[in-house]
Amino acid sequence: MQTMLLAPTHPHAAPPGPGWLRAALAGLGDAMRRHRRTIQAMQWAVVGIYLTLLAVPVLLPLPSRTAHIWNNMTVAAEFAFWGLWWPFVLLSMVLIGRTWCGVFCPEGALAEAASRFSLNRALPHWLTWRGWPFTAFVCTTVYGQMVSVYQYPAPALLILGGSTAAAVAVGLVYGRNKRVWCRYLCPVNGVFALLAKLAPVHYRVDAEAWDASRRGPRPPAVNCAPLVPIRTMQGASACHMCGRCSSYRGAIALSPRSPQHEVVNVAGTRANAWETALILFGLMGVAVGAFHWSASPWLVAAKQYVADTLVEAGVVWPLERAAPWWLLTNYPAQNDVLTLLDGAMLLGYIAATTIVCGTVLSAILAASVRLAGAWSWPRFHHLAQALIPMAGCGVFLGLSATTVSLLHADGLDWPDGVAAIRTLMLAGAVLWSGWLAWGIAGRWISGPRRAAVAAGTALAAAASGFCWVLLFWIW
Repeated sequence: MQTMLLAPTHPHAAPPGPGWLRAALAGLGDAMRRHRRTIQAMQWAVVGIYLTLLAVPVLLPLPSRTAHIWNNMTVAAEFAFWGLWWPFVLLSMVLIGRTWCGVFCPEGALAEAASRFSLNRALPHWLTWRGWPFTAFVCTTVYGQMVSVYQYPAPALLILGGSTAAAVAVGLVYGRNKRVWCRYLCPVNGVFALLAKLAPVHYRVDAEAWDASRRGPRPPAVNCAPLVPIRTMQGASACHMCGRCSSYRGAIALSPRSPQHEVVNVAGTRANAWETALILFGLMGVAVGAFHWSASPWLVAAKQYVADTLVEAGVVWPLERAAPWWLLTNYPAQNDVLTLLDGAMLLGYIAATTIVCGTVLSAILAASVRLAGAWSWPRFHHLAQALIPMAGCGVFLGLSATTVSLLHADGLDWPDGVAAIRTLMLAGAVLWSGWLAWGIAGRWISGPRRAAVAAGTALAAAASGFCWVLLFWIW
């Protein structure tokens, strides 16, 4: 069996890109370090906007059907959070890494501020469990659908505000001047870490320059709030891009890189089962079900069948009883109430979608790994990283559907343009995933089997993309 192992890009090699770009980015990183107080002032301004948008709508009556973004605070807050904030924060991860986390995020700013008064207790083992990113994402996504977090201010306050309160509480107990919540427990930390692997910029660490600097005076230590081991940092997935470490020991600089570098050359030694689960069963399973259920004719048919069966059996209470709004959507004045049957069917649909999508994608990836030779779990987890573009694209399209819906309700509608953008994004995500798989497979094999692995991974991406074709074009 012929194999070919391609050596990873040397961590100390000069970064790609023209010299003027490298100099400009390095200068930007240094400017962020020098103007730390300006960044902090900006963070507190975002905190004020965030808390206002979160709290004020709860005190107002629910908007009428004729309310608009420009004349109703509640609708404006809904558009700000779910139409602009979250979809474009996700997009920013792919473009500029986790700059949102380090420069703008209100929750991170509050968590770090609280940690200045921390009890500074040691981190318990349960808090550093590697499964939190997957578990927190699944729980918040499913719960958000149960209470209609995208439509009503009270659930938004409960989920987003609850997360912020928990971040502050963790900061008051663990870590001094650190973002322990952001590093381990934030519900979107895992998603942001995956998407940031695709960013064309990162803070590059020159280990040789670092080691050479040890012969001189030791500079003051850098406070890395998200607890990243700076000396050995090779990627952007954990870095919050805050700029505090720029030029430290003359070895760290904001630098350009290939968008495939981290996934192909770094993730092979760091990918794990929890990240794979987040990609295949979280972003490409749970998220699909969460965005699908309200439009799915399959759910309607299944619910009708179950309802008929219950009525025939004389069991009607699941069709009549509701739950408090903080368990299931319950707004009678808006003609929006989920019964216990509705809630059960919603959970069942998301669970079924997760199992089917995750299993099918896992099977396709497993077959692709076998095309490369003997079975290997590390190879399987590494190849799953190639699906990050499609996973991120799907979630962005799902969230941006709220953007489109709100703009449509206000009379701004470009159906042909939106359809074209969605088509291009899905096609681009499939090609990007195939390109990443080609690079990953090149570390194992060459020739036709390398192409087969890339094609198999692109097939998995296309299969996931079809779920979004169902939502936007068929249903």
